[in-house]
Order: sequence, then structure tokens, then C-alpha cells
Amino acid sequence: MKYSHLTWKELEKKTVYSCRVFSIQDVSSQSPEGDVKTFHVLRAPDWAIVMPLIPHPRGDSFLMVRQWRHGENQLSLEFPGGVIEEGEAIEKAAARELEEETAYRAGQLTLLGTFNPNPAIMANRVHIFLAQDLVALENQNLDDDEYVDVEQVPVQEVLEGMGRPPYVHALMASALTLYLRGGRGA
Repeated sequence: MKYSHLTWKELEKKTVYSCRVFSIQDVSSQSPEGDVKTFHVLRAPDWAIVMPLIPHPRGDSFLMVRQWRHGENQLSLEFPGGVIEEGEAIEKAAARELEEETAYRAGQLTLLGTFNPNPAIMANRVHIFLAQDLVALENQNLDDDEYVDVEQVPVQEVLEGMGRPPYVHALMASALTLYLRGGRGA
């Protein structure tokens, strides 16, 4: 194997904490030189992020959601998205999250790419979708702990604001990179 001098072998894993949204495992692994070390790994379900695009001759907009983020203790303006339920196809999850959070349905949903949010300590992926040909529905269908405002934001404003409040969610910057690549899909 070309990179065998870099590859660790997982020996054992033990869950040390578990809650509704993630678990933490102690993972014992053997280094390429035979040393055994323990690492902490956060395990969570995969997520879907949806970039709803609204075309306009004077400049396209994204449909975004503004919500409170407890880790940062502030509001964040971001693309809709959420957890992929066990056994749920990623495209179905993306469509469901879009409908629940924004009350819009996508006529076309395209997978732009997949990332690991932080491969050093996390064992999940985030799947980024572009949503086009949007159709308005009746109402949002939010979870009981979600409070979300839906906003139409010019693409240029998102580009210029990324990395400053309220555009502070790093996964949104990752999604924006895929959009800028041309939205050609995975």
C-alpha cells in the first residue's frame, strides 16, 4: 500500500458519552511503528445542507435561515439543513430539511459534494446540495426546539459577508466553495 507508513490500525473503541445528537468514543489505535495510543472521536449522523437558489435577472439570491446557535451563543444566517435520519437516503433528507425549514420544495436537487466536517476528531460527513426550481408550500414544519426565520439573501451579499457575523458557520463556507466551483455536482 502506497501510504502504509501513515496508516493507523484501529484496535478497540469504547463509547464514553452519548446524547441525542452525538456520541464520544475512546478509540485505541496502533501507529505504523507499533505504538498504541488512545484518541477521542465524536460520532454523529451525517448531515445534509441545501443551497436553495432563486434566479433573478438583477442577481440571484439564496433562501437562507436565521437561527440561534448555542455553541457560538449568537444568531447565524445559513443554508437550511440538518441530520440525515438512520436509513434515509441523503437526497430525501436534503429535500425534507428544505421543506421543513423553509416551506419550499425543490424541483431539482443536485449533490454538489461531500465533506468531513473535521476528520481529526469527527466521524461523520456533510452532503451539500443545490436546490433549484423552488415551489412555495404552505408552512414550515420545524422541530420542537427550532426557531427559524427564512430570508432571501443576494448571492453577492453572502459572498462578501462569509466569515463575519451573521455568516459564521464554517460549513456554509464549504458549501459556498462548491457553489462557486460551478455547481456541477459530485
